[in-house]
Amino acid sequence: MIDWPNVTASGHRELGLKPEELQKSKCVLGFIPVIYYSVLLCVGVPVNILTAVALSRLASRTKKTLYYYLLAVTGSDILSQLFIIFVGFLLETAVFHRDVPALLLHSVSAAEFAANHAAIWSTVPLTVDRYVALCHPLLHRQISYPARARKIIAVVLVLSFISGMPFFWWSDMWRESHPPTALDTVLIWTHVTIIYFLPCSIFLVLNSLIIHTLRVTQTQQRHQEERGRKSAPPRRLGKTTAMLLAITSAFSVLWAPRTVVVIYHLYVSSVHRDWRVHLAYDLSNMLAMLNTAVNFFLYCFVSKPFRSAVRDVVLLRGGPLYPRRALPQQHPPTNASISSLYSGNHKRLQRDSTRLSLHRARKPS
Repeated sequence: MIDWPNVTASGHRELGLKPEELQKSKCVLGFIPVIYYSVLLCVGVPVNILTAVALSRLASRTKKTLYYYLLAVTGSDILSQLFIIFVGFLLETAVFHRDVPALLLHSVSAAEFAANHAAIWSTVPLTVDRYVALCHPLLHRQISYPARARKIIAVVLVLSFISGMPFFWWSDMWRESHPPTALDTVLIWTHVTIIYFLPCSIFLVLNSLIIHTLRVTQTQQRHQEERGRKSAPPRRLGKTTAMLLAITSAFSVLWAPRTVVVIYHLYVSSVHRDWRVHLAYDLSNMLAMLNTAVNFFLYCFVSKPFRSAVRDVVLLRGGPLYPRRALPQQHPPTNASISSLYSGNHKRLQRDSTRLSLHRARKPS
């Protein structure tokens, strides 16, 4: 997916390109992408590992499905950074200059797409969970629990792996000088649908419903207060909902340029032949991969429990990885009937002895 620089010397011979054709689509950015992705990898991987440890602690303590879904998003981001940035870009492109066996090249491409699908689609169950929690709270109490969240995450990961397999035949945009084939068209449209259009549509619809529900509830509560009626505490845009909106908005903004450039490459001008499309594709990839490292800062900005968990992890202190056992509820003992029977008999014996002493005192000697 991350394709830079342009074709290699071996690729030139394979394609049979003329010297004048090799000058087309130069990489204007030079070594800037290499520096950028190196810094992004050195910062993003440790930050995501820290995020994963903090979320694991919060999930084990609170047993909230929210943290399980966020943990799945973080794990998928780590896979994306390793497969796409480290293997796909830095090793294959910058180090080996794509002079690797074609089988390995296509296998890594399929792994890159699978990791990317997992990173994006792990956010969809989180969005659905927040929608149900705010718009249908009674239903949320029945269907939302950690065991089900783990099953949903497992299904998303399996489907992401399966959806990445067709992209084994994804064409290398930098080495293929011929116009896109019918297979390329199908794969590109499948890619932009899975990676952007479909998840963004789900985010847009559910987030709009969440905001609409909150506004309607606030309006109703305001009318009740004006009429002098007591109402429940006002429902506001909570931190969890704000975190969800931040995550989905960041994804929609950062991935939009790459989606546009890929479609432009398909129908208007090839990345291989136009240096401006080459430049746009490089910049759009850099923006898209930035999405794998920004969630940590969004969580810190919005969530106080997450900041506390991160502080405990960094300072090697604080809560255990496993929750403390809650104190048992004050249920009546199993021998409650025996105790009550003994207590009742004891009280009756006291009353009888009192009556007997009074009777003897009144009796003439």
